[in-house]
Amino acid sequence: MACLSPSQLQKFQEDGFLVLEGFLSADECVAMQQRIGELVADMDVPIHCRIEFSTQEEEQLRSQGKKDYFLSSGDKIRFFFEKGVFDEKGNFLVPPEKSINKIGHALHAHDPVFRHVTHSPKVQALAKSLGLQMPVVVQSMYIFKQPHFGGEVSPHQDSTFLYTEPLGRVLGMWIALEDATLENGCLWFIPGSHTGGVSRRMVRAFAGLKLNTRFLGSEPVWDDSLFVPTPVQRGALILIHGEVVHKSEQNLSDRSRHAYTFHLMESLGTMWSPENWLQPTAELPFPPLYT
Repeated sequence: MACLSPSQLQKFQEDGFLVLEGFLSADECVAMQQRIGELVADMDVPIHCRIEFSTQEEEQLRSQGKKDYFLSSGDKIRFFFEKGVFDEKGNFLVPPEKSINKIGHALHAHDPVFRHVTHSPKVQALAKSLGLQMPVVVQSMYIFKQPHFGGEVSPHQDSTFLYTEPLGRVLGMWIALEDATLENGCLWFIPGSHTGGVSRRMVRAFAGLKLNTRFLGSEPVWDDSLFVPTPVQRGALILIHGEVVHKSEQNLSDRSRHAYTFHLMESLGTMWSPENWLQPTAELPFPPLYT
């Protein structure tokens, strides 16, 4: 079972992230990639729903932050695309399977392959060794990081988008399904940056009756020298504290960097902010991790 040792737990508490190499086998990674290939092959996204995904604040608010297709995706499986893959009419300029930025945000709930991984005995044992008593799954994503143009992810904290009171109740589990290298866009972290609170929040807002989003606060300008690269091999899992600052660079290599990531929240004594863009629904409340 994937239980943390005392030294690993201490390192996670100090740094706000922790690498666990070899968490999944090559066969387990291949099964997830094959399943995502089937979903992509069956993809049918109407032109008016084709959203270019971005982590730049102005682009976030202009594109996904104002689109029902994104804002109502918390309990669905939906497709989001890289910048520059559509013409002015919304038609693909590259093969559709090469255009996708990510698929989210409820693979864990609706797809049996990803549900099995998310609720696997290994994941449950890991969560228990972290002391999580009543964790629930709040979202999941498959990230492609396409060769040559897979977009950068700007420095951010996950709790900007998944805010709780008290803080410190959100945990990301990021699984490399292909090697993540300096060349194809591995994650970078600022060790220890999870102890300073949350500098920026994306919150729900309304323009009349239409749901939009806006940001409270602003992201600091982080010194690049503070970031530590975290290349990992296929099958590795990276634990990510909800408040640790992290990023990834654009993929300019000829190799993709597929990853599956999901977020847990310790629900015991925790309030999920009603201002978060993502909200549980009657049809899909946040499912308990332990089954």
